[in-house]
Parts: sequence; structure tokens; C-alpha cells
Amino acid sequence: MKISTIVVLGAGSAGLMAALTMKRKLPHLTVRVVRSPDIGIIGVGEGTTTAFPRHFFEYLKMKPRDFYQEADPTWKMGIRFLWGPREKFFYTFSLEFERRVPELPRNNGFYYTDEYPWLGNASAYMAQNKVFPRRPDGLPQFHNNHAFHVENKNLVAWLENRCRENDVEITDATVKPELGGEGIAALVAEDGRRINGDLYIDASGFRSELLGRALQEPFMSYDDALFCDRAVIGGWHRTNEPILPYTTAETMDSGWAWQIEHENFINRGYVYCSRFISDDAALEEFLRKNPQVTTTPRMVKFRSGRYRRHWVGNVVGIGNSAGFVEPLEATALQVICVEASTLADGLLDSMCETNPSMIKLYNRYNSDQWDDIRNFLAVHYKFNTRLDTPFWQACRNDTALHAAEEIVEFYIDNGPSVLAGVTLVHPSNSFRMDGFVAMLVNQKVPHKKRYEVSPAEREIWRNHCLRLEAEARRAMTVKEALEAIRGPGGKVAWIIRRD
Repeated sequence: MKISTIVVLGAGSAGLMAALTMKRKLPHLTVRVVRSPDIGIIGVGEGTTTAFPRHFFEYLKMKPRDFYQEADPTWKMGIRFLWGPREKFFYTFSLEFERRVPELPRNNGFYYTDEYPWLGNASAYMAQNKVFPRRPDGLPQFHNNHAFHVENKNLVAWLENRCRENDVEITDATVKPELGGEGIAALVAEDGRRINGDLYIDASGFRSELLGRALQEPFMSYDDALFCDRAVIGGWHRTNEPILPYTTAETMDSGWAWQIEHENFINRGYVYCSRFISDDAALEEFLRKNPQVTTTPRMVKFRSGRYRRHWVGNVVGIGNSAGFVEPLEATALQVICVEASTLADGLLDSMCETNPSMIKLYNRYNSDQWDDIRNFLAVHYKFNTRLDTPFWQACRNDTALHAAEEIVEFYIDNGPSVLAGVTLVHPSNSFRMDGFVAMLVNQKVPHKKRYEVSPAEREIWRNHCLRLEAEARRAMTVKEALEAIRGPGGKVAWIIRRD
């Protein structure tokens, strides 16, 4: 299949990210986005992972200052979990559990205690509500171990501007697919226009107009591991609350709640399972625990799972049209980055002349990405002992771990060792063994490998934690960092350098 024209159905974050990726990496291609005037933009706070800045600022070489100026992001160091038996714990992007203090014989996971709920710089900064070191000139010292919080509408606006700058055509039309040839022959508009492409990217969201509805690709449910199927969403305008440098994930009676930090708005959502709580009861719990909510709450239904294949004929599904899991680890935009980059890399490598073996490889790789996320989230549910409600009893008793079963078995036998990570966790798994160990240790899952920490080792660890705390106290808050990069009128004046 020789590809010279790509048509993207959908102009949300998935469609625009895919279109921009294709055009930046393969500028000779004609890339056209079809945007339905009947479908608005979902106004929801987005959390990202470090895959997002890597994709745009390193892989696509986009200008960070444009993003800061137009999308108004705040920084995210990780997730604060109100989860399991600990009062709280911090999950970072910095692989802190597998690291080792040079003077100590074991990796950090063997020394971690409730006394100091941090292991490295990232978690220490989160514990002090700080984000970046303070340079001598008063500017923040940026690093690569952060992600973003961003409002979806702002993200889409920034993406659309970058698409237009890179000669991506955006067409407003309500279309229906016409089957034929390799899968889709054309998208036919209501006025009779035919929009033709060699390759169609389905970014139509949960509707999955091309991959799911038109081509009838089978959907593989994750409901044996992920029980939640709805969310109620609301928020309030920030008053005197500090801008926290992390997403919060809080255990609720029949699911969990997120809190995403924007500069002037706090976005809150309750993800729940309709088998254990009614919509009305979920809304009541949400409002009772969040009396600050001023926006009108809205409810979203979803199903967790993926389509069996993501590339079928001349159609590639990206984003929610290919699969979805709840945003417990903020993987939605991460997956889009992976799907878009692997597609672009495949087209580059094949000189835009694809073949069955490449499509098979693409499907395997991206299916593994989705399954890895399911397995990681299953560990969150299986071992959360914070509440004893019927929902959480069912999670502990019935959650299927799938491929994470072997990882848990190794942990139970060997404790927070990461030695088997290269064997048990595929190199493409973004969470690595460190992520699984972090969740198992922080949820106090018992294990058999009792390591007796000597008094000398305990003192070395204590001094390590105190040094981290002292450094974190000197660091900048999110508000201070935002003020530092802005000039008169609130414009981003300092060009962001990522050291």
C-alpha cells in the first residue's frame, strides 16, 4: 500500500496530535483533518506523563515557548495517592525505587519507611509542594522528569495552530464512511463531497466510526481487571489554594477521584463502577466530599478495553477510537504519542509503502501498550486496602492481574528487588519494574524477603532523606516558577531550556 495522502477523522487531541506527528515527520505527505461541526471539544483537565514533552519537544522538535504561551500548562511531578494503608504516597516519573544510595548495599525500596515518604528528589519535591530547583539568577532549573496538567480546550487550540503552521488542512464536514478496496474507499460529506485518502486515521473517539463501526473490528473488554465504567466531573475556580505539582488520586467508596491542578481552575472527577453505586449516589458522594464544586457536574460513560487490531486495511485507530482505560495513571495522551510515533516511524522506515508484516508488528506493539496499562492498573485495585466497601472487597477478591501475576509472585518471594525487571517487564513497558514495585511497596503488600537494616545503614538512609528534604524546601513552587518565566503582561518571556 503506497501512501501519499492521509485523512484524519476527528479534530480533538488525538486527531490533531496524529496529524501534526505525520506532517512533522513526513512533510511530503498530504495530511487532511476532517472536523465535525456537530461535535464539540470535551472541556476536561488532562494529566500527562513524561512521554508528552518528549514527544513534542524532542521527537517533533516543537518550540516549548509556544506551548507554554498558548496552552497555559502547569507542571506535574507525578501522582499523590490517597490509597492503601499509608496516609499518602508519591508516585514519580523518576524510577526512584530501583535506584541505590552509593553507600548502601540494596536498592531504595528496601529502606523506604513512613517516616520519610520520599526516596529521591522528585518525591521529596512533591512532599514539599515544590517543582524545580531555584537557580542563582532566580529562574527555575528545568529538568526532564516532569509532565504537565493542561486544559483540553487549550491543548486543542495549541495543536490546531501548530497543524495550520505545518500545512495540515482542516476541513469542516459531517461525513459517513464508504467501504471498499482496502477498507475505506472515501469519507462522503452530507453535500456529496468525497474525501479520499490512501490511509485513514480514525480519531473519532469512543464512537470509533471507522475501526469499530465501519470495519466491525472486535472489541476486547478489560472488565475482568478494571471494573469502573463511569465518571462524574466538576471543578471550581482557584482562590487561595496552592497550585500543587502533582495529580491527586483519592480512594472513593466505589472507585476513585482525581484532582488536576490548573493555574486558575481545579478539575475534579469521580471514576466509579455503576454495578456498585447509582449515578445519583455517586454524584451525592462527589459533591459531599467536594463542596467547593461550582461547575455543573456532568457524567461520562465509558468502557475499558481495546480493539483486537488497531491497523486494519487502510484504517489506523488512534486514541479512544482504538482503546480506553480510566485515567488513573494519566496514560491517554501518552498512548496517543506512542501510537502516532510508531505509525510515523513505520511509514518512514517503509518509505510509505506498507506491507502485512509491518502492520502486524504495529498491531502487536500497540496492543501490548494497552495490555501493559491494564495490568499495571490492576495492581492498583487488587491491593488497595484503604476502604472495606463492597466495591473494594470485589476489587481485592476478583481483579484479574493477567501478566502482572508473575511480577507480583516475584515480589512476594523477593521483596522490592528490581533484578527480574528485564525478564518480567518488557522494555517497551513505560512503567518498568520500578513502577510495579512502587505500587506494591506503597500499598504494603507483604513479602517474604525480610531485610534487616543495620543501624549504620539506617543512619545513612536518614541523612539521605534529610538532605533531600532540605533541598526540596529551597526549591520553587509552581506559582513562583510561572511568575519567573513571564514578563510584563503575563507573556512567557523566558525561552524554556530543558537541561
